[in-house]
Amino acid sequence: MRRSVLTAVATSAAVLLTTTLVGAGPAAAHGWGPPGHDHGHDTALTPRTQFTMAADGSSGATQGGEGIPNIDSLKKTIATYYGDPGTGIADETDSPYIREMRSIVDRETRQLRRMHDTAVRHGQRPAIVLDADDTTLWTYDMEVADMHFVFDPARQDEWVQDERFAATPSMVGFVNRAQAMGFTVFGLTGRNDDQKTATVQNLTKVGYTAFAPDRFFTKWTGVGASQQPSYITCATAKCTTVEYKALTRKHIEQDLGYDITLNVGDQWSDLQGGYADRSLKLPNPTYFLPSADLPGVSEPRLTPRTRFTMAADGSSGATQGGEGIPNIDSVKKTIATYYGDPGTGIADKTDSPYIREMRSIVARQAPVVAAQCSVASRQHRNPAIVLDADDTTLWTYDMEVADMHFVFDPALQDEWVQDERFPATPSMTSLVSVAERSGCTIIGLTGRNDGQEEATIADLNRVGYPQFSATKRGTETYYTKWTGVGASQQPSYVTCAAAKCTTIEYKAQTRAHIESRAGGRYDVVANFGDQYSDLIGGSADRSVKLPNPTYYLP
Repeated sequence: MRRSVLTAVATSAAVLLTTTLVGAGPAAAHGWGPPGHDHGHDTALTPRTQFTMAADGSSGATQGGEGIPNIDSLKKTIATYYGDPGTGIADETDSPYIREMRSIVDRETRQLRRMHDTAVRHGQRPAIVLDADDTTLWTYDMEVADMHFVFDPARQDEWVQDERFAATPSMVGFVNRAQAMGFTVFGLTGRNDDQKTATVQNLTKVGYTAFAPDRFFTKWTGVGASQQPSYITCATAKCTTVEYKALTRKHIEQDLGYDITLNVGDQWSDLQGGYADRSLKLPNPTYFLPSADLPGVSEPRLTPRTRFTMAADGSSGATQGGEGIPNIDSVKKTIATYYGDPGTGIADKTDSPYIREMRSIVARQAPVVAAQCSVASRQHRNPAIVLDADDTTLWTYDMEVADMHFVFDPALQDEWVQDERFPATPSMTSLVSVAERSGCTIIGLTGRNDGQEEATIADLNRVGYPQFSATKRGTETYYTKWTGVGASQQPSYVTCAAAKCTTIEYKAQTRAHIESRAGGRYDVVANFGDQYSDLIGGSADRSVKLPNPTYYLP
């Protein structure tokens, strides 16, 4: 009687799982594989490609982990767009970015004569206003190769003073042609007064002939003679970008007597606030400078895109265009919102959209896992669940963000591992406990290496997983990856296509080993991971994908 009840529970849970997979709700987004022993059929184990994301980061409260663009995939997408082979250095000869810039500039160039002549016909003095960074000067190599998308004002000042920036593709010819037609050219940048001389010299060095110090506006420092000008009044002591730039444009028009026929920038905040007949937005997914529009001004046309298509492998950088690539600063803010991070790089450990989503996933999964473990145990199938470590059982957010700033550092990671500094992934101690009580052996399978195994198990035990151990009943139950040093060598049950095994080769073949006689002849009833590569490759009855937009392991 007890066996039939458990079988009924398992069957009901399986039906529920299959039903949620074909729907469009959150369950489908988590890549839960269908029941039935999976030996290589990985339906649904592919990353999402469609995203809705607001520029201000608020989508982190509504989209769920799988609905947030993964930051590593985004970095690859940006690299593809700029023709960066992975060095952080953009291709300066040809790339999707260069081709898009050429197309934008060619289209705008065809409008120049008409704009100029119209202004002159109306008795106006036509002018063009241009931002500096990523409008006339190209910062990609600094932002990526030097700063790794983590802005450092001291390093930026070094680049500025050394005049190290190349010209933004196609813009030298455009600006010089406009000057030759009779436009007066103004620069308007967020760089400060101390950087003005070097910036104008950098512009001249790379070929611009139109920029002069008396028509180049930089921002005050508040030191000495560098003070906020009288023509700029702001709502608070610290002016927003829109206040500074819009009111400077107003000054150019109303005090200096020009008609700004065209305003060009790579940030929406370069363009908002009016005082220009026409605005041109240049593409730039490498940073985002937010700023509220002027009070009472609404410019819905000058707002960031919110819907994106992005493949996990970065290939979308060749097809989407700059505005179609999620902006990396907006993604960082979205991730912070999701984890309840107030901007410190430290996740909220009490409540956040991530914690609530994990609680919901575990609440749905625990009864299914319990039923599978109980039934398989009573049928003497030696059931087990396999779990990854990082962001499946142990939570790495604070390391990834506060310490590494989304730039993985293996030396720092090893410090965190050896110091056993990771908390438990929210709600997962409960799921593991339920699985063990229901008859499953708990097996760990991680990309951490053999030199980190002892510390990893100690950390797991410390934060509430007493179920993890290196061996049980004479068989290995915690698998870490070989280092290639001393006794830590690639095991015979793993064979790979190249010298360096992929994550899928290592993990799928290890699961197959776990189910073999040599590995203990376990029946892996469920496989849990935060990466699709934790799950692909079979040898598990069912796979459960946990959310993690903070890194991607293909």
